[in-house]
Amino acid sequence: MTVPRTLKDPVLFLGLAALYFLAGKLGLQLAIAHPRATAVWPPTGIALAAFLLYGRRVWPAIFAGAFLVSLTTAGTVATTLGIATGNTLEGLVGAALVERWAAGRRAFKRALTVASFALLAAVVATVISPGVGAASLALGGFVPWREYGSIWLTWWLGDMGGALVVAPLLLLWIADPRIRWSREQRIEAAVLLILLVLASETVFGGPFGWGLANYPLGFVFVPILLWTAFRLGTREAAAALVLLAGMAIGGTLHQMGPFVRDTPNESLLLLQVFLAVSSVTTLAFGALVDERRAAEAQLLQLSVSDPLTGLANYRQLMTVLQGEIRRTDRTARPFAIVFLDLDKLKQVNDRHGHLVGSRALCRVAEAVRKASRAVDTSARFGGDEFAVVLPEADEAAAWQVAREPYSRSTGAGCRGATHYGERGRGGLSPGRDHRGGVGGPGGSPALRDEGAAGLKLTSYRARRRTSKRLTGATGWA
Repeated sequence: MTVPRTLKDPVLFLGLAALYFLAGKLGLQLAIAHPRATAVWPPTGIALAAFLLYGRRVWPAIFAGAFLVSLTTAGTVATTLGIATGNTLEGLVGAALVERWAAGRRAFKRALTVASFALLAAVVATVISPGVGAASLALGGFVPWREYGSIWLTWWLGDMGGALVVAPLLLLWIADPRIRWSREQRIEAAVLLILLVLASETVFGGPFGWGLANYPLGFVFVPILLWTAFRLGTREAAAALVLLAGMAIGGTLHQMGPFVRDTPNESLLLLQVFLAVSSVTTLAFGALVDERRAAEAQLLQLSVSDPLTGLANYRQLMTVLQGEIRRTDRTARPFAIVFLDLDKLKQVNDRHGHLVGSRALCRVAEAVRKASRAVDTSARFGGDEFAVVLPEADEAAAWQVAREPYSRSTGAGCRGATHYGERGRGGLSPGRDHRGGVGGPGGSPALRDEGAAGLKLTSYRARRRTSKRLTGATGWA
């Protein structure tokens, strides 16, 4: 059942306003320098993620949440309006900058856009809210102007921490909430979680009392975070960062850890710098790993597929055939091979150009792909020659698949071939070595005369102890 937008939007707005309000009240519990200025401000990340995910239309929800947080803390309606306006503008400007120069919600897919996100959303845009908010408090007489600089710095570092720690968590997990770990990854995730908790207990203290006073051991978290990003992914690394931030803030407030200084506010500011650097490093490393894996997957796909039609290439066809031969020798269950040969393609290329010939190949390839089952392997293993490997299929099933491309051979798309003009109409007639036509540009039936492309069909069936005969058949052209 589809929920109408007229109902979804109010629920979304109320949810965002409530989440912003609760996170803001939680952050203000750590406001030490001033009741309105805190070194821990998660709402910045919530607002930034909301604008990137749902667009500018949710600004009333962010404004309402910020207004209620300020109104229930201290100050007048005028100062509250100023602070709420600054918080909302900060999120809008940060999201606009990220959309323009950091790939929007996909900012954490590449290391370069991670750096752009950190610079634009966490460093540049976050000067707006402390600038407007601290000025509103000073103009309202709630803070002296001589304290403007310290309040601005506390406010800015708190907003920067929210943008770098909270926003990535929300963007990554909302975009992909499903957990698809293998058994080994689940075990590894549990081990990494235990290591993170033990390291936090050692560095920042905790309920077990294992803390090592104020030893400078903050670096021990770097390999844990990087290993999480390397083995599990950027999304899981963002979750580990939030967990680390919570444990580190708790320990620092209890005067434990390497970031303890003379005042709690100074300690939290130093901790926020550490968390910001750890976040950028971890997220950029995770993005580099993702880029490497994507490049490897693309190279693998290119090595086993035909660049024009997208079907499997000769190498992949031979790999599949070898596997099927071994399976047949082991189980005595048959498989079938269908060979399709597109006749007189050279005449088509000579008369109508190679683009038309490429379109003909693509249409046949698409027809072969649609006629095949999910378990079948369709391949282009020569210039105009195609093959389909059908596991668990007999000769009758193979001929049924072989005849399907004749009725499907028009209207298919093409990789690497330019489409232009009006498409002509035509078809490939079913049967053995029949003539057919594939329309060319400008409505011309370019493949219908002497250069007509016929498909010759040949099928082979693999039985036990027939590897030698099958290998000879696969070399047919």
